[in-house]
Amino acid sequence: MTIRPDPTFHASPKLAMEAPQENFAYTLLLSPDFSKSDAIAVIDVKPGSPTFSQIVHTVTMPCKGDEFHHFGWNACSSALSPLTGHAFLERRYLIIPGLRSSRIYVVDTKPDPTKAKICKIIEPEEVFRKTGYSRPHTVHCGPEGIYVSTLGGGGKDGTDGPPGIFIMDCETFDILGRWEIDRGSQNLHYDFWWSLPRDYMVTSEWGLPPQFELGIVPEDLLLNKYGHRIHFWDLRARRNVQTIDLGANHQRRSRCGPRTIPCASTGFWALWSTPRTSKARSGPGSARTASSTSRRRRRSRPNRRPKTSCHPCCRGLARCHRW
Repeated sequence: MTIRPDPTFHASPKLAMEAPQENFAYTLLLSPDFSKSDAIAVIDVKPGSPTFSQIVHTVTMPCKGDEFHHFGWNACSSALSPLTGHAFLERRYLIIPGLRSSRIYVVDTKPDPTKAKICKIIEPEEVFRKTGYSRPHTVHCGPEGIYVSTLGGGGKDGTDGPPGIFIMDCETFDILGRWEIDRGSQNLHYDFWWSLPRDYMVTSEWGLPPQFELGIVPEDLLLNKYGHRIHFWDLRARRNVQTIDLGANHQRRSRCGPRTIPCASTGFWALWSTPRTSKARSGPGSARTASSTSRRRRRSRPNRRPKTSCHPCCRGLARCHRW
């Protein structure tokens, strides 16, 4: 904890872009055949430094077969939300989950990033016991702690129950349990993001571990068994309030993210959609139908921009309904 908010926390992406640039960057080093341990590399990105663009330190994990994918910080600008009570956290620890092993590493980057070290290891058995989830995938520092999305449920193959999101304490790194209270019809999971001012979360779907760990399963793709829905959640109530089915021609919808305007009501999706058949890919109906539907939706979308900003976080960048 610090007596002032971390100077790397910013009320908007624009303010973050105007802030001093980072001196160090972190990237993952993978062993595709699991013959070696995965690692995280610290890279000097300070212009003018004699070691600029070079790896200046490496933290090698003690276990093999983790298969790192995404990682994130213990705290970030989300801590500035007035709903959090965590404004005085320090952005210091990297949370690195192993997608294949379900093991989670916590790496301390201070006081010197060139001497970063592992300070805690959470074994997969603890993840299974406290959440019923496996295959941790994406890490976001959020308003109630560290949010970790998963691609697997319980059991050895990750198919015993649906995957979802669990929360870790942002100071002790204890696993607090599942985030969802009412998941509705959600039974697959991939990525997630939220709008803190509007108090909602959006999640996407992909597939269960047997559908991706050894490669795409063509039969499941043709039978429409990969995810093709997005879910909208009441963030504070942890309740699924709406599900939109994108259709069989848009399976494996994956990454989602916010716009650079803090209070915007729209976001972005990265498409990994895969048509089920050649007819769906090049047939006369699907593309034109989707395009015309999209045009109709754009024409009918109401303009919901009020005239003034209602919270200092907007700084004139957006016009929002409420904080």
